[in-house]
Amino acid sequence: MSTTEAPPILTLNNVEVIYDQVALALKGASLEIPQGGMVALLGANGAGKSTLLKSISGLLQAERGEVTRGEIKFLSQTIDQQTPQARVRLGIAQVLEGRRVFEHLTPDENLVAASAVRGGRADMNRLRDLVYSYFPRLAQRRTAESGYLSGGEQQMLAIGRAIMTQPKLLMLDEPSLGLAPFLVAEIFDIVRRINKEEGLSVLLVEQNAIAALEVVSHGYLIENGRIVMHDSAEAMKKNPDIQEFYLGGAEGRNFNDIKHYRRRKRWLS
Repeated sequence: MSTTEAPPILTLNNVEVIYDQVALALKGASLEIPQGGMVALLGANGAGKSTLLKSISGLLQAERGEVTRGEIKFLSQTIDQQTPQARVRLGIAQVLEGRRVFEHLTPDENLVAASAVRGGRADMNRLRDLVYSYFPRLAQRRTAESGYLSGGEQQMLAIGRAIMTQPKLLMLDEPSLGLAPFLVAEIFDIVRRINKEEGLSVLLVEQNAIAALEVVSHGYLIENGRIVMHDSAEAMKKNPDIQEFYLGGAEGRNFNDIKHYRRRKRWLS
């Protein structure tokens, strides 16, 4: 008896994004997130990672950006024209770069505020207990003002707030930014547990390729608005160009070497 594989939870097909009707930021980007999968989008600062995320969550308009070509499908439904609020109700949650929690509220109040998007009191209590079970540090600090939390605790709270919206797809934008390596490892491990135990699909957007490729199954590499590589995490870790320029192997290289590398990239040929 043959089994039918579930369709991807998210599909981007040849998506183009333009800012201010002139600046082309995404150039024919295509990407798939499998149901219950955990996928990384890697790339340097300014490569187009955040633009791709905002094209999915619907946050481009606030920055005078728009999808001008291609198609974005979530759970087999085209969402290109949906508002950001409608996309949250469908089950898409984005944790923005820089954490952005309500600093004057406690973690408890932050979680309650996020739960207002969907569900009733029973859902709120269940989800809050779930967040605290994954992030016991937050449970310990639940009555402190969030502005006094450490950077790692604020990142945990930002992820917890996203979970309170009952997402089917969790998108994390540079969660390792400004955090010590041991905290990055702890947070990524918790996200991997949530992915496995709750079946929550995850798109992890990162400059920190070393940490990201340890927790995902597949990765995409974006450069200058183009997806230039897609492979399993293991294959990407072994790729010599990825090793040299994204996994720390470029130490001692001078700028001329890097310019030459950019001209000769094997994956662009």
